[in-house]
Amino acid sequence: MKIATFNINNINRRLPNLLAWMRAAKPDVVALQELKASDGEFPADAIERAGYGAVWRGQKTWNGVAILARNAQPILTRDRLPGKPGDLEARYIEAAVRGIIVSSIYLPNGNPQPGPKFDYKLDWFARLKRHAKTFIKQDLPVVLAGDFNVAPDEIDIYPTRSWDKDALIQPKSRAAFASLVAQGWCDAIRELNPQKRIYTFWDYKRNRWPRDAGLRLDHLLLSPALVSRLG
Repeated sequence: MKIATFNINNINRRLPNLLAWMRAAKPDVVALQELKASDGEFPADAIERAGYGAVWRGQKTWNGVAILARNAQPILTRDRLPGKPGDLEARYIEAAVRGIIVSSIYLPNGNPQPGPKFDYKLDWFARLKRHAKTFIKQDLPVVLAGDFNVAPDEIDIYPTRSWDKDALIQPKSRAAFASLVAQGWCDAIRELNPQKRIYTFWDYKRNRWPRDAGLRLDHLLLSPALVSRLG
């Protein structure tokens, strides 16, 4: 099974790109983040015509997450992260697809830090860890996929000092990610590429894309029940 994660940054604006990529790559499951569309604006018909079932939780202008499945209908299991009923931001969704639970995660950015946005990021991380631990305890086949907004280690950011004060690489952000992985999750990209610099995000400023000056912010974490299927 091929599972991908994609911060789409406005699904309607980039729908042609998404459909073209799905035709070429043929992923079995896609976790999407930053839909930037309300529930009613989600392009369900176009995605269905492309051969994908979908579940989603939209939000006007910001956030929004979805899970797509090729030739299947994902079974929604949760459309928000537990632990804080008053948090209405659309940042988490999970669904069962062919015997596997897949989540789509859009973790808060946390900037500027220090401040309330960074506190919210760390609180959200703590809630995610509590929820993720229940999967580990039950030994379920789970993929935590999405934009975690953290570059876990120095190898996950191009050599620079310009991001030193950014929430994406703060020690507390990295410690939160490390403690999540320490529950027993397998960082799939790093497992397959232990020494390789792989980036998933490039800022549009300062010619960073042509220079390959990026960060690895998007991750696929596998529960122990799935590690043997990685490859």
